[in-house]
Amino acid sequence: MKSFALLFLVVVGGLGQSSGVEGLGQKLKPKKRSNGEEIKFRTKTKDVCTMSMSGDEEMKLRIECKSQGMSYWCEFAGKPSVCRAFRNNPKIYWNQIAAELRKLPHACESTQVLKTTMCQKAPTEALMKQIAAGMEPEDLANQDESVQKTSTRGAGKSSVKKVGKLPMLPLVRPTHRGQGSENETEAMKLAREHCWESLHGFCSYIIGIFRG
Repeated sequence: MKSFALLFLVVVGGLGQSSGVEGLGQKLKPKKRSNGEEIKFRTKTKDVCTMSMSGDEEMKLRIECKSQGMSYWCEFAGKPSVCRAFRNNPKIYWNQIAAELRKLPHACESTQVLKTTMCQKAPTEALMKQIAAGMEPEDLANQDESVQKTSTRGAGKSSVKKVGKLPMLPLVRPTHRGQGSENETEAMKLAREHCWESLHGFCSYIIGIFRG
């Protein structure tokens, strides 16, 4: 009985140690990061913005905003994972950045470095530093598209008109007043007398030339 009791205690103790190790492993496991999530916010001047995160050890943050007919964007890069507070709860880290951006009139101007209170003592490489930025009219793409459509429609409407054959104008012989009309009458008389009926016009024309 004593040996059986000792064996039971050994088995129970081994199970307790294994469960303790598993529990310790679960405590050390970092929380799931907010990779790929989006946070929407508004700046002090009511610019509508969206920030999205990507990456693992080195994170990238992209901010896109729309403001009164204009759109602008900027990108940041850094290694916030070296900050222990970020590893414990990255969602709070990004929410703190969004809260700081809400205080600014412009989300990308005067924000070369993004700082949070939870990682103030972290190494410099943990800071998110701006690497790119840009802006353009919000309706620029729509304007380009409308111009292309207008030019296409104009090209379709402006078709070249076909020019038909010009009508043949009758040959008009120069006539002289007075004596010319008398010569033409005499030429017609001679043509009627000496030419076939179908050739009266041609004969009168030739006779009129010779008679001046």
